Amino acid sequence: MRTRSVSPENPTGAKGGGAQAVEGTGASAARELGAGWKVSPSIELAAGRTDTLADVAGPGVIQHIWLTTDVAGVRQLVLRMYWDGEGDPSVEVPLGDFFCNGWAELALVDSEVVVVAAAGGFNSYWPMPFRRRATITLENTTSRSVPVYYQVTYQETDLPEQVGFFHASWRRSNPLGDPAVHTILDDVGGTGQYVGTYLAIRPGAPGWWGEGEVKFFLDGDREHPTICGTGTEDYFGGAWNFDVGGRYGTFSTAQLGLHQVLPPKEVYRPHQRFGMYRWHLRDPICFERDLRVTVQALGWKAGRRYLPLVDADIATTAFWYQTEPHTPFPPLPARQHEGPSPRRLTARIRELLGRRA
Repeated sequence: MRTRSVSPENPTGAKGGGAQAVEGTGASAARELGAGWKVSPSIELAAGRTDTLADVAGPGVIQHIWLTTDVAGVRQLVLRMYWDGEGDPSVEVPLGDFFCNGWAELALVDSEVVVVAAAGGFNSYWPMPFRRRATITLENTTSRSVPVYYQVTYQETDLPEQVGFFHASWRRSNPLGDPAVHTILDDVGGTGQYVGTYLAIRPGAPGWWGEGEVKFFLDGDREHPTICGTGTEDYFGGAWNFDVGGRYGTFSTAQLGLHQVLPPKEVYRPHQRFGMYRWHLRDPICFERDLRVTVQALGWKAGRRYLPLVDADIATTAFWYQTEPHTPFPPLPARQHEGPSPRRLTARIRELLGRRA
């Protein structure tokens, strides 16, 4: 068993291969230091380009991914992962949504498998096994280049005969329309375990927006699900509208959280944006043949009546493990800028490098 790490300083993960670059994004700042120093700490991902972050031989298990970039464009960078030379990715998610940051405004996360730390450090601890090869790519769909700093750590180790492979898929409904039901995941065939949901929602109507039920249709369920929750805030571990004294009470824990409310001091406004996650690490949802997951967008209005939120903007990321091969994902819906960003990290990074030069 051996530990390896892939980064811009050691792109192949070779033993003794780190920090040997003589050119790269830090070459000017390190011009008086040379190889062995911080010459190539990042890549410059050009507009419209897809770069390979890691391409390593197995068998093994990816144990940790750390990455940082311009927070303003994280929904316009697409993260893909391929196991064992497959043609269709097992992971295809906008970078921000993979790390529970879909709204292009930084939200810190303190959970068991996703950690987002100050001031934009994205960390994944999802175990990702592979037998022959693991390939991770990042596509830049913006019109400008962005710096990407990253490190992928994996263990070279044998795998058991039966193993589930990590998958993640993104869906967006904007606007949701009628009926106000958003599909989190469907067309999953095989055996596996559903292990997590990230939800980003803009309700599009005033009042409380989280009465909708999360439903899991397992192994042949059609009209009625085997697992049905009691409300959106209940599924994500909260209660009573997340309302604490007339304000939304945010929280981030190992297994679940409502970690983002924008703007944070408003309540029950149609334009507000929310981010929340729920991991099923202690309560995995197992399936033997097929799986479909949905969530209703249901509000609560005066007169004690439910209101379908047909104008809602909902984006979800589903996380699960399953046997391969998997059903190819539907094409990603159009991505767009998600509103104002607190800062442009690209300019800041270049400013700092200029000061050090």
